[in-house]
Amino acid sequence: MIVRYALAFAALAFAGAANASNNPAMDAAVRRINDQWAHIRYQVADRNEQYRQLDALAGQAAQVSARYPGRAEPLLWQGIVVSEEAARASVLKQLGFARSARDILERAQGIDPNIADGGVKMSLGVLYYRVPGFPIGFGSTAKARALLEAALKQDPNGLDNNFFYADFLNDEGHPAQAKQYVLRGLQAPVNRDRPVWDAGRRAEMRALLGKINAKLKAA
Repeated sequence: MIVRYALAFAALAFAGAANASNNPAMDAAVRRINDQWAHIRYQVADRNEQYRQLDALAGQAAQVSARYPGRAEPLLWQGIVVSEEAARASVLKQLGFARSARDILERAQGIDPNIADGGVKMSLGVLYYRVPGFPIGFGSTAKARALLEAALKQDPNGLDNNFFYADFLNDEGHPAQAKQYVLRGLQAPVNRDRPVWDAGRRAEMRALLGKINAKLKAA
């Protein structure tokens, strides 16, 4: 599997009123993409069905981005959906989807690098550490670390930023340090506006904590 494991991105955009833009119609369109992504990721069990639905959702997300040119919010969510699609695709297609996701997310970053409490930085960071490096792919531990730390600096107590930084640290062989960020992330307030994502992400964090504890016990 070229993309090592699921590119499980976060339902960051429009998690609260602070993230609303000055365009309610765009916000509503992006919110629909956001909600459908969470449904597919956490409530659709079959991998092939996930891929089919993500492929359709990626087309919808592209239409929203085209409808609102020059706006980072739709591009962020288009990139997130394509990234998730990469993890569900066949081996021959994975890297192509991952490159497309990177390019879309970089366009969003160029418009507004601070969007969604560091969401675009975090999403790019996850790509850089979950895609293999040269000569197979474009992965880079150094770029991943810089992006994930920048996202965490912007939103130090957020569920997602702490989860993905912890996952990165654990993957890099630093489970004790990773555990601190998992525990911090689990202290984030429950997001009642995004119940599917919130419950799903917390379950993933608890699973990661279990792996970290097992690794620490075996050390």
